[in-house]
Amino acid sequence: MAEQKRTPLIVGALALILVLLAVAVGWRVVRGDDSLLRNVTVAGMEITPNADGVDDVTTIGYHLSRNGRVSIYFENENGDRFYFREEKPRGAGEYRVAFSGIVDGFALPDDQVQGQILSRLLPDGRYTWTVEATDERGVIERQQGQITIRDGDPELPDMRNFTLDRTIFTPNRDGIDDRIKAQFFLNKDVADLRVYLLMPDGSERPVLEYEQDVPARATGWHYYDYAGGVDEGATPPPDGTYPIVAIARDEEGQIVRVESAFTIQYGGVPRAHIFPPPTGDTVSWNITAVAICDTLHFTLTVENYGTTPIRTSGPPPGTVYDSDWNYNTLGWFTESGAFRVGIGFENEITNYPYRWAVGSPEDLTEIDGHYYLMPGDRAVVTGGIRLTNVFGVRNPQPVWAGLIHEDVEVSQFNARVDPAAILVDAPDEGNMPTCEPREIPIRQSAE
Repeated sequence: MAEQKRTPLIVGALALILVLLAVAVGWRVVRGDDSLLRNVTVAGMEITPNADGVDDVTTIGYHLSRNGRVSIYFENENGDRFYFREEKPRGAGEYRVAFSGIVDGFALPDDQVQGQILSRLLPDGRYTWTVEATDERGVIERQQGQITIRDGDPELPDMRNFTLDRTIFTPNRDGIDDRIKAQFFLNKDVADLRVYLLMPDGSERPVLEYEQDVPARATGWHYYDYAGGVDEGATPPPDGTYPIVAIARDEEGQIVRVESAFTIQYGGVPRAHIFPPPTGDTVSWNITAVAICDTLHFTLTVENYGTTPIRTSGPPPGTVYDSDWNYNTLGWFTESGAFRVGIGFENEITNYPYRWAVGSPEDLTEIDGHYYLMPGDRAVVTGGIRLTNVFGVRNPQPVWAGLIHEDVEVSQFNARVDPAAILVDAPDEGNMPTCEPREIPIRQSAE
């Protein structure tokens, strides 16, 4: 009798258990389990990362049920670990990422790479892959499997003998150390190659390649030229020391970085003019009419209103030319980047044939054997021209001043400054006087 009473109870209990199990299964089907990391897949068991377009890449997929940090890494048979992703924050959702055998940079014992390896191809071999996730409570879950890498191209895109032609340069268009050049030997063809100046805020200023016989990104010597943007009229970076960086990335995705450094001094766009006084002439002449064998004198002021020194060259102020001489006669040949005051006239054969330094030695500052008018300074320039014959073909003759940036420019506002009509009191040709010979003040070479 007791057994008959227990039977319905047992049957009821079993039914209840079955119902609860059904509910639990249904709940898992509808809501899923509470695991963090799910549905991890690796599309292929083998890749051949050699950029031939065949089996170069596989796809790693996974699902996170809640926010977490994800690492993907590979371990070789010796247990060495190589990270593809390390502790990357990810939100809940499905993820797929292409893997081509490239992991974070590492070095091998026999490496002779000069640069820093930022990313590298895993050597051929069999690896255990791991996808690992950690949630915000510290729960860790991982899934693993095997993958084989073969026929990879292990040669790194090395940039050997990365050198600069100087460590200090002065981008100010003075013709002295205005440019800096970098060079290196690239040991293999690459997909991307760039050189840049690294700024203090982390931004980059590209340095352009001076391409010659070796095409861009091809194996061989590569040369880069940097002038701080001054050639284009742009202000160079502020004076200071800067890293210059070169980065090469090959077809497989391996990346190598090399770095050097240089210092910028006296950088800036040179800005100077012949100063126009509030009253009076910009160029002051001693006379408006001059006789043959007499001397025409001028006075003017040069101002450096920029932020960088301007270099100058002689002859010094006060020098007197004969009208049939020019600056080459005195041995003061053109010097690229130097500023000089010039006097020109109509029908001149040589542009601004009479030239002078923009200041006397006491007005200038010597830097590394060259003379400069410093920012904010002014200098008075004087000079003379003894007329041994008539200027050009007009009389009175238009005469003007200019501030010449040699081999660079005579800017519009520094050209034909304050023209004046100078009358030459000349007799007829039959009575033209012969001026007393003068010794040419030839430039004295430095000993």
